[in-house]
Amino acid sequence: MASVTMSMLEAYPKSINLDRAKLAAVVDTLNSCAQACTACADACLSDDMVAELAKCVRSNLDCADVCTTTARVLSRHTGYDANVTRSLLEACATTCRSCGDECARHADRHEHCRICADACRECERACRDLLATIS
Repeated sequence: MASVTMSMLEAYPKSINLDRAKLAAVVDTLNSCAQACTACADACLSDDMVAELAKCVRSNLDCADVCTTTARVLSRHTGYDANVTRSLLEACATTCRSCGDECARHADRHEHCRICADACRECERACRDLLATIS
């Protein structure tokens, strides 16, 4: 079953300068990562040792915002600007790496951090893979 993202890309009436299937997969990965980061931040805030997780919460919220913004921009194609897309994907990959590293520091004690670190690593890879296709 095609994702809503893929269905929307298939319905776009003009050509798109990127592979639609790859683009849809990246947008879906970005949205999934944003959700994981938001949920991880919330779980950190509910922990008794929340002060020790303050940097993790901040990293989660930053990553969720950057992923959401990147997904929204990648979903628009009218007046496409490869330089903007490239810059956002680079920023997103960097943010995902940073958040993934921070969550990995807590992964042995907090399952939500392990899940989030994995989501961030996957999203970083997806952003870098799409970046490699942009000329």
